[in-house]
Amino acid sequence: MIKLAYRTREASEEIENSKENIMSRRRRALKRTVDPDPLYKSLVLAKFINKLMISGKKSIARKIVYTALEQFSKKVKAEDTLAAFEQALENVKPTLEVKSRRIGGATYQVPVEIPADRRASMAMKWIIQFAQEKVGRSMEEGLSQELADAFNNQGSAIKKKDDTHKMAEANKAFAHYKW
Repeated sequence: MIKLAYRTREASEEIENSKENIMSRRRRALKRTVDPDPLYKSLVLAKFINKLMISGKKSIARKIVYTALEQFSKKVKAEDTLAAFEQALENVKPTLEVKSRRIGGATYQVPVEIPADRRASMAMKWIIQFAQEKVGRSMEEGLSQELADAFNNQGSAIKKKDDTHKMAEANKAFAHYKW
């Protein structure tokens, strides 16, 4: 025999009036905190190491990043390696991107501003991606070269940022479709 559970009228009204159920059924995912890296005590560098890490091998990722940072600081002749790394990352961060928005059967590429955490994530992803694509070099060499290029406002990651901005600029006529 199947038992059905019914809510009383008071219980239903209480659920409707509670603030937790005003929006969607699911709650927004909590942001995880990242421990700073052991050498430079930087949260940004720790996130970069985590993004580079493959299959949970953090010690290998740290070794690659620290070696690449040493080579990078020699190439750009920087006294403060961490500040130079953060400057290279800042140079790659995009400010605008396009998102598809469907309106009346037509799909428009609508330019939108990027939140700060996504900007940093995109910059890290691009630097790592283009460092991996460098053929015939170890990851340390490729990463140090890509960071040096980003520091000097050139290279593949900067080109990707410029392409993203150009697409947003070309579609600024549809900016009024923002949501």
